[in-house]
Amino acid sequence: MEIIPAIDIRAGQCVRLYQGDYAAETVYSSNPIAKAHEWVTHGATRIHVVDLDGAAAGESVNLDIINELAHSLMIPVQVGGGVRSIADIENLFKAGVDRVILGTSAVENHELVKEACRRFKDSIVVGIDARDGKVAIKGWQKSTEVTAVSLARDMVRLGVRRFIYTDINRDGTLTEPNFSAVYELLDAVRTPVIASGGISKPVHLKVLKKLGVEGVIIGKALYTGDIDLKAVLENIG
Repeated sequence: MEIIPAIDIRAGQCVRLYQGDYAAETVYSSNPIAKAHEWVTHGATRIHVVDLDGAAAGESVNLDIINELAHSLMIPVQVGGGVRSIADIENLFKAGVDRVILGTSAVENHELVKEACRRFKDSIVVGIDARDGKVAIKGWQKSTEVTAVSLARDMVRLGVRRFIYTDINRDGTLTEPNFSAVYELLDAVRTPVIASGGISKPVHLKVLKKLGVEGVIIGKALYTGDIDLKAVLENIG
């Protein structure tokens, strides 16, 4: 199971939100690139980056930082936030990104997802961000009536080969993951799933590993020290 540190970028800084609320922001570093390198020194084999400004704006805002970050690391970087077109995807790959994550587009533009999967295959990931089982889009600011499971099934039919599932109500809360929702998604699609949201203890990683997730994304718990990246990589990853 891959354990992936998260770097969320807003206004050029490395931040964490509480339940996706842009008004509930904590700044953990003024230098996202240095923070990514710190996680690499602790053993990270992949970095998860979200352009929070881009997610809200519907277009890439922090591409320069992402470009510098991706090109300065010797490990793969996956990026989401504000990706709305094939050109956006291509720009991220040119910036050195390994995987591009589609979120809002997965709900609003199935043709884009289909074309992206046809052209870029495993390099495309769909991020399913859910609140009470319903998908939220546009930087988690807009709710929909689409369920996480139904969206995942639609995406598999379009050629999607990997998902990131985030429970918004758990994200940034240091409580625990929504294990039942993760299991439901795994059971529904039989496709690699990376889990995110609420992970705050090493035991959570052990449970998720037993459920069969391909990987986990950890954010706030790494920044607060509730989880020691080096230790969990050695003992659980």
